[in-house]
Amino acid sequence: MITHPERPGPLAGRRVLVIEDEYFLADDIARALTALGARIVGPYGDLDEAADVVDRDVAIDAAVVDINLRDKMAYPLAHILRSRKVPLVFTSGYDRNSIATELQDVQLWGKPLDIKALARELTSMIKGN
Repeated sequence: MITHPERPGPLAGRRVLVIEDEYFLADDIARALTALGARIVGPYGDLDEAADVVDRDVAIDAAVVDINLRDKMAYPLAHILRSRKVPLVFTSGYDRNSIATELQDVQLWGKPLDIKALARELTSMIKGN
């Protein structure tokens, strides 16, 4: 039986950084993005680990960032990603008022996440970049 490779997804070849400290949620996000063809950087549940990867200048096309990782706010990392023009979205159980003023324009996806909708939005953001 000959199997034909699936058509590449809309995120084929794109590297998406996933920063999420809830293991099962991180896995769900990674699987959804992988199904669209993305290459996942991570997922990382620790802010220092994620910062090390970003500091190494790893190629990143987009990022999904949990705002609070083990009681550490991810804002410094978000600033670095923005300075590099990496499209990003925040995920959080917090409301928009908890986001630092200078990052209010970053899309916030509330938990529990609609992962399929998040993946579609991230695809749109990357293609628009």
